[in-house]
Order: sequence, then structure tokens, then C-alpha cells
Amino acid sequence: MNHQNKRPRIVGPKGAELSKYRDQQFKGSRHDQENLLLQSTTLYVGNLSFYTTEEQVHEVFAQAGDIKRIIMGLDRVKRTPCGFCFVEYFDRSDSETAVRFLNGAKLDDRQIRTDWDWGFEDGRQYGRGKSGGQIRDDYRQDFDDGRGGYGYLIQKSLLEPANSHQMQLPPSTDYVQKTPLLPIPLTKPDTPME
Repeated sequence: MNHQNKRPRIVGPKGAELSKYRDQQFKGSRHDQENLLLQSTTLYVGNLSFYTTEEQVHEVFAQAGDIKRIIMGLDRVKRTPCGFCFVEYFDRSDSETAVRFLNGAKLDDRQIRTDWDWGFEDGRQYGRGKSGGQIRDDYRQDFDDGRGGYGYLIQKSLLEPANSHQMQLPPSTDYVQKTPLLPIPLTKPDTPME
């Protein structure tokens, strides 16, 4: 393997380095994406509770500096919160402060993750999972009350057996039992039956 052709990993300021994650839906080269990440003032915030509000996010992230805007992540189908958001600052130094000090912080009793984002574009506020939410919530196997219970695939598999016993028959009198009901004699508890 020729190490001379390998590009060095691009890193940001100490404590606010770029993670290894790269958005696979970015339209451009990896190098272009990394350059945007190094200049970005936008953060991706993950592992939020579905019940965390924009006001709560603002209260926590405003401690790092002046926020330009917050875009809450939504389920693509239901248009309900699905556990992530984008926080955009006015200045790069404020976003660096947020990455340094808020990554791993607790918000709504959950340890949140912050990561650099190359910049918000309309449409990215929606979950990318098959269910409409986040991909990780499609495959999650544990119960997480703050993220809607079990993951989508587990919920779906739990519902299938419950519905499998219900056989839908076409409306027809052929399926109706034609045996008349026999009367049941009523007796008092202290009266012996004949």
C-alpha cells in the first residue's frame, strides 16, 4: 500500500475535530464535503427525545453563542419530531464551542450527540428511514420510551401476529352457520335441574 497517495485526515480545532461520519447523500466529493465542514456554522444534533422541543434545544445551545436558526427533524410521513435537529450559529467560533462542550451533554434525560454538518438544505429536515423517521430507529431492538418505544421493524413484527388470526372472508351467506340455536333453560340456583 502506497502511503504517499493517502490524504491526511482533515481535522478542526482541538476539541471540535471532524468526526469520521460523512453524509452519504452529499452531492459532491468527500474533499468538498470536508472543506464545507471546516467552514460550517451548522451542527447536527442527534439522539434527541421525540418530545424535546425547539425551545429546549435553543435554551441549551444558546449557552455556546448566538443561534441563527434551529431546524427540528421530522418524520417524513407523519411530520412529527423524530429525534434530531440542525443548529446553525452566526459565527464558527460559537459552533466550535457547542461541539466542544455540548457533545455528550444531557437534554431531556438523554445524552445528545453533536457533529458538524456541511449546511442545511430544504428537505434534509426529514428522516431517511423506511418508516419515515431516522434509519437507526427502523432497526433499534430495545425499548426506548423517549424515541417512540420499540424500533419500527420490531413494532411491525409485533403487530403482524396480532392481525394474522383475523381472516377476512368475502360477504356471503355460504359462510354463515345455518343451524338454529337451541334454547337454554334458565333455572334458579337452588332449583334442581331435571
